[in-house]
This record gives sequence, C-alpha cells and structure tokens, in this order.
Amino acid sequence: MTEQYANFNHNPNQTDDSVQIEVIKLGERKRQIIASVNIPKSVEVVWRVITNYEGLSDFIPNLAASRKLEHPSGGIRLEQIGAQRLLNFNFSARVIIDLEEHYPKEIKFSLVEGDLKEYHGSWLLQPYTHSCGSGTKLCYTVCVVPKRIIPVNIIERRLSQDLQVNLLAIKQKLDSYSS
Repeated sequence: MTEQYANFNHNPNQTDDSVQIEVIKLGERKRQIIASVNIPKSVEVVWRVITNYEGLSDFIPNLAASRKLEHPSGGIRLEQIGAQRLLNFNFSARVIIDLEEHYPKEIKFSLVEGDLKEYHGSWLLQPYTHSCGSGTKLCYTVCVVPKRIIPVNIIERRLSQDLQVNLLAIKQKLDSYSS
C-alpha cells in the first residue's frame, strides 16, 4: 500500500459532515496533505461533479477560475487560479496541471507549470456502507513544495484550511443532487 493510499481507509469516527485533514512532513519544504469527507451519494454522482472541471469555480470558494486547456497529446490539462484575501492583501496562485482519470476510482494530477515548485496528487473515490446508508468517501491527497520565496508553513496552513472548505463545498453541491 503506497503512502498516498495508507490513510484512505474508512474511519468509523469520521462523521458524514466532517472533513478530516492530515499533514505529513516529507522533507524540510515538502508536505503531503490528505483531506477526506464522506458524501452520501454514489461514486458515479461524485465523479460527475468533480470531473466537471470548468464548473468547479462556480461553487468552490477561492477558486477564481478552472478551465480546460489544449493538451499536446490529447489528455486533460487545466489551468486553475486560486484567489483570496490574506492579511489585507489580495493573494492569487496559478497552476497548470495535467490530469489522468481512472474511472470511477481515481484522478491523478501533476504540475506542468505554476506558482509552486512541486504540486501533484490525486482524488480517490471509495464506496462505503454504514448503518445510516451508503455513499462515497472522497479523499484529496496533494504533495506540495513551494518556491523558495514562500514559507512552507504558510502554504501548509492555507492548503489545509482551503481543502476543508473545498471538500465541504463539494459535499454541499452534491447534497442538492438527487442520486
């Protein structure tokens, strides 16, 4: 089992409304952040929402833009711009990422260019069943290394907070869908 999948197993203590966040220090400036949430919808419905790449900025806070770009070999390439206000400053970060879909379980992504030195990870979708019903455990894992001018603790804190908000936004979007 790879490190990326090690923390993906269903946690009985995780409630349907909570987002679990774990930060792993992989090096002096490298962090792995794992965020997961239980969503009471089928894997297929969750997949449909998270792969509507150009629609993500319509409901995910701080995602100012998400648009498909032409990929040189016909794959999936996105430009995403995150924007927010931090300490009375407008802050934005831009990434161009390539995605590799493995329906219906995984979407891998890796940085092509952007405001970070390293940025790669995956979305994992796993069906679950418990006494109240069934659904999908959605897990987002990212490894990040900021460029030298950005302190790693700021990126770590910001990504951890944003991932919690983003996964809840996805869950809320899916709450409005009928299965």
